[in-house]
Amino acid sequence: MDNEKLFDLMTKMYADLKAGQDDLKKEVKSNTENINKLSKTVLHIEQDHGRKLDALFDGYKQNSEKLTRIEEEVSKHKEIILKRVK
Repeated sequence: MDNEKLFDLMTKMYADLKAGQDDLKKEVKSNTENINKLSKTVLHIEQDHGRKLDALFDGYKQNSEKLTRIEEEVSKHKEIILKRVK
């Protein structure tokens, strides 16, 4: 193989490598953009669900407190009824 053919082969290989490298850069950039979009979406979901969970726990706490008050009232009435029966 003479020098000219070797040079042409190396030039072609370099061009192919450069094209492949450019394609990889484009893919990495695209993947980075997708990851950033997903990160924003996940953050939004976490914040939204966090607010919903807070509201849910607040409701649970209110129901629990109300049940406690009802149980206390029922207990008072039960004592009154038992006193009258005796």
